Amino acid sequence: MKSVSITGVSTGIGLATTKAVIGAGFHVFGSVRNAADAQTLREKFPTNFTPLVFDVTDISAIESAAKQVASAIGNETLAGLINNAGIAISGPLMHLRLDMLRKQFEVNVFGLLAVTQAFAPLLGMDLARRGKPGRIINISSVSGKLGSPFVGAYVASKHALEGMSETMRRELMLFGIDVILVGPGAIRTPIWGKADFESYSNTPYKASLDLAYQYMQELAAGGLAPERCADLLVKILTVARPRTRYALVPKPILNWLLPRLLPSRWIDAVMARRLGLKRSGRI
Repeated sequence: MKSVSITGVSTGIGLATTKAVIGAGFHVFGSVRNAADAQTLREKFPTNFTPLVFDVTDISAIESAAKQVASAIGNETLAGLINNAGIAISGPLMHLRLDMLRKQFEVNVFGLLAVTQAFAPLLGMDLARRGKPGRIINISSVSGKLGSPFVGAYVASKHALEGMSETMRRELMLFGIDVILVGPGAIRTPIWGKADFESYSNTPYKASLDLAYQYMQELAAGGLAPERCADLLVKILTVARPRTRYALVPKPILNWLLPRLLPSRWIDAVMARRLGLKRSGRI
């Protein structure tokens, strides 16, 4: 049986993908951050699932998990690594503490690379392993190509992931390991319900932040089900020649094609009207 490792499987896209990948005939090694979530998932997926307990910022725990997977699969290659774990830190950039920006990058960029470095030998960098090289699927976002107000730290991390993934794909051609990006738009997951705008209520952005939070909840409520993303990820794992990048966006013409084709100043004006970002008058 082929095996896939997925990070961040306790909720949202990671949980839905775990179910779909198991259903497609793979064994899943799924990462969670605590033993309680590991036990919950053992009960939910009694067969073809092994929990891995680690945080993507904990190098020693990542290395231990990679050794655990290596022991389980013997000399075979891992069929895939889906880097799904991530966080979204919100707030206007001019008021964002730098330690929060560093935290965003520690998880979404440095943590992702740390996991990939630890698991790459299992995917085929270790030439002693038998089987086809595996595939790395990095979960980016529409924010990896488009910037929105008040999520600048998240946007920056996803832009960094896009560039890093392109370089990674070209470097790993030496080992036959493919790297594919998936950029979801609005997905019905808990991530944006955790947006912390209250910390910035004493800034000039208060009214705009209230509008932004409301808009984000509307997007999430009308977003795609996590299962849509999960089905796409199974396809990428199994299709003969996957594309290098996939966008998965509700109303793709409005939310993906037009923002990338229209002049940036036009999009600025739309966002200014929507979020009340007009310049205030001076006394």
